[in-house]
Amino acid sequence: MKKQELIHLHGLLAEVRSECEARDADLDLSEYEELGVKPTSIHKSKTDHKAAVFKLAGGITASVVEAESEQVAPTAD
Repeated sequence: MKKQELIHLHGLLAEVRSECEARDADLDLSEYEELGVKPTSIHKSKTDHKAAVFKLAGGITASVVEAESEQVAPTAD
């Protein structure tokens, strides 16, 4: 994947993050934040963006998996 494509993917994941936060999702993105690489950090290396994409995607995925594993009481309509 080219650097430009990684930056684009990073930006898309940042949008997903914003949407999750707007819905009060419990995201643990501390590892992502520690990297200090944002989608707008175009001066950062391809490797930096790749690591950020993996950390951001992992944090979002963990939140979704955790939310889906919670038991929901069955109700009849």
